[in-house]
Amino acid sequence: MANKDYYEILGVSKTADADEIKSAYRRLAKKYHPDLNKTPEAAEKFKEINEAYEVLGDDKKRSNYDQYGSADGPQFGGGGAGGFGDFFGGGGFGGFSDIFSDIFSAFGGGGRSGRVQERGDDINVAMKLTFDEAVFGVEKIISFNRIETCQKCSGTGAKNGRDFTTCPDCKGAGRVRMQQQTMFGTTIREGACPRCGGTGKMIKEKCEECNGKGCKKAQAQVRVKVPAGIDDGQTIRMRGEGNGAASSQGVSGDLNIKISVGAHPIFKRVGSDLSFDMYVPFTTCLLGGKVEIPLTKGKMSLEIKPGTLSGTVMRVKGKGIKMLNREAYGDILVTIKSEPPKNLSRKAKDLLKEIENEFDENDYPKFKEINNKMKGL
Repeated sequence: MANKDYYEILGVSKTADADEIKSAYRRLAKKYHPDLNKTPEAAEKFKEINEAYEVLGDDKKRSNYDQYGSADGPQFGGGGAGGFGDFFGGGGFGGFSDIFSDIFSAFGGGGRSGRVQERGDDINVAMKLTFDEAVFGVEKIISFNRIETCQKCSGTGAKNGRDFTTCPDCKGAGRVRMQQQTMFGTTIREGACPRCGGTGKMIKEKCEECNGKGCKKAQAQVRVKVPAGIDDGQTIRMRGEGNGAASSQGVSGDLNIKISVGAHPIFKRVGSDLSFDMYVPFTTCLLGGKVEIPLTKGKMSLEIKPGTLSGTVMRVKGKGIKMLNREAYGDILVTIKSEPPKNLSRKAKDLLKEIENEFDENDYPKFKEINNKMKGL
């Protein structure tokens, strides 16, 4: 999968935006769909196109593919009300349903079953986390409005869920044959019945609760399990927790939760690693010693060797942030900064002068090296 050039398959550049990629996929999917294209190579080509769009149509997978040559990224099991499915930002595989609806409607339904399952719209919400909540994980309940199936009519739109009759045009089949004039003459195609919208039923009296729509807006509450190690800008996708479909036979969209993480007063985060500048007295850099540094939980003692240069980066392995979907942790990178005293007394200055006189240029090899180089300029 990783050795294929998905950009070439879809015929787009590596800088193509989401709309260009989606447009290219629509065009190729219509051209090579096996139900519409009977050539021997169509099925394999269609499979290849789907594979490319599954990666490039998903921000997270596309980022992984561009960087590593593979779409593999954090995946989480456990759908339903408490779990979450794929982990990525932006669009994703959910867009296939809408695209295929367009394809089949353009060709009069087509396909073996002649029906395309309707899908509700996705819902996008934002969730703010503290730095610690993102590092260690948290469970939260979020509230939002969504379209849900009307319980009173079971999504039929008819009073009591039973007050409807068979559509006179399609005789309950939900499909009708229609004549169409084209440049090649008269063609006959089959499509969804326009009178009943493909349901095969006509409502006699509308449901009072939803006014015949079969669905209504309601406030929902969903428990979200945020995994330890989630980062700012990532998205949790909860399958089936979005808007319900207008049809009772349809499926609900997804709930996409965009994560924003608050700053930490000391740490800066890069992936699973944490970094910060540790200012220590200049004497500690000269003579060595121990300093206390912060961790994600608690503190620890860090030993500084004598003669440590300011700007030296010390790595504390395995004390960073948990990696998503792995029992492994990043590191903490400590940049040592030598800090001189803010005020020097006369006695301190005299003592430092005495110390300075104990050394010559040979005791400072880096200083001597650059001086020698400047002599040749």
